[in-house]
Amino acid sequence: MKSIGIVRKIDALGRIVIPKEMRKMLYLAEGDPVDISAENDTIVIRKSGTVCVFCGKNGGDLSTFRGRSVCASCLREIAENKD
Repeated sequence: MKSIGIVRKIDALGRIVIPKEMRKMLYLAEGDPVDISAENDTIVIRKSGTVCVFCGKNGGDLSTFRGRSVCASCLREIAENKD
């Protein structure tokens, strides 16, 4: 894992801010789920791709488009509304 040289402090409630540049690069928006785990002495935050970005549905019918998960019904709705 490579450090990019950005340091953030943990606030009184245990929160940190993920830099805007990183959120933009990973297509993370407010409310998106992330997985948090520990590997040895490292905290790992990974983008979670288990829910549809539009409706929040989780399940096996998710596809990935531009780094975001989209369910089959939302994909159909998008295709039907394509003007």
